[in-house]
Amino acid sequence: MNLSKRIKQVTPSATLDITAKAKQLKQEGVDVISLSAGEPDFDTPQAVKSAAIQALNEGFTKYTPVSGIPELKKALSRELARANHLSYEPDQIVVTCGAKHAVYNALQVLVDEGDEVIIPSPYWLSYPEMVTLAGGKPVILRTGSKDGYTFTAKQLEKLITKRTKGIIINSPSNPTGAVFSKTLLEEIGRIVKDRSLFVISDEIYGELVYDGVKHYSIGALDPDVLARTVTVGGASKSYAMTGWRLGFLAAPKSVASASTALQSHSTSNPTSFAQRGYLEALRSGAADVEKMRKRFEERRNLIYRIVNEIPKLTPFKPSGAFYLFVDISKTKLKSIDFANRLLDQAKVAVVPGAAFGDDNAVRLSFAASEQDIESGIDRIREWLHKI
Repeated sequence: MNLSKRIKQVTPSATLDITAKAKQLKQEGVDVISLSAGEPDFDTPQAVKSAAIQALNEGFTKYTPVSGIPELKKALSRELARANHLSYEPDQIVVTCGAKHAVYNALQVLVDEGDEVIIPSPYWLSYPEMVTLAGGKPVILRTGSKDGYTFTAKQLEKLITKRTKGIIINSPSNPTGAVFSKTLLEEIGRIVKDRSLFVISDEIYGELVYDGVKHYSIGALDPDVLARTVTVGGASKSYAMTGWRLGFLAAPKSVASASTALQSHSTSNPTSFAQRGYLEALRSGAADVEKMRKRFEERRNLIYRIVNEIPKLTPFKPSGAFYLFVDISKTKLKSIDFANRLLDQAKVAVVPGAAFGDDNAVRLSFAASEQDIESGIDRIREWLHKI
């Protein structure tokens, strides 16, 4: 049976591949320390689980509206206004099966064959693949640690052509943890307006910022930019609900309506009782989010300090998310070789930077216990000394 041309262009997720390999080794009894997973190691808050259990016990197990239950969309509208200063009506919000699904939906309804979409690099590895699946062409905007993994308006404008349709931004960033400044977002917004582009703003890590750094939503800075913005978020990272598969997009009504139509022919509604859990998270989860954020900040400080002491590694200090992006160029190894050898020889799992568009770096997750972080970095130090 012949596969379609579009699926042949898609590569498997390197992050999931490394994580799966590490889990398989653990199941076989191998002492593996995983610093690869892109999910909190904390449990979902009990109140959230209880709300979902109650929904199940009450028989809330049938189809819901495709775009999500009305009370959840209203709660998301209120939360976006409170936390992000974004003005979205409930009918501009589509609840999806994770934030990844929200980005996918947005690209499917906004991108035509041959359209170019600019993606700053290092990028979350699924962005280019999703642009390709929509028939578009990903155009990579290279950034580096010396510039804080951000870019200038001039650099962005150089990549714009007649085929450019939009840009995807991710702040705080996976994999670097970089947070875009208000000034940079204003510059992006100006270009978006001047060039009549769309912007997909993936803000899934928006509540996980450190050192007093403020997260800004690009759509909140200018109403004209808001009219060209798809804001993406979800329950996975802030509320430790990765397996619940709940995200959302908030967008102009035409985009929200088109996304709902698309979703009606793909996944249909997100899981009914899980939506009740997300609703409870929005109602009562603020204290849990802050508790986890503080722990992540402590772990960020720990992992940055001890990795920074290793001569062959140069870490970038993140202001958000829960990843440490580490330059490995001094080791003379490329990222895939580095990650595979490290897992095979030292039994530590990290993600190769090649997956994110930078083959001279690896991503370490500090969504792990302090003990695993210290033991894992000790193993990395000893392994580097041996090679």
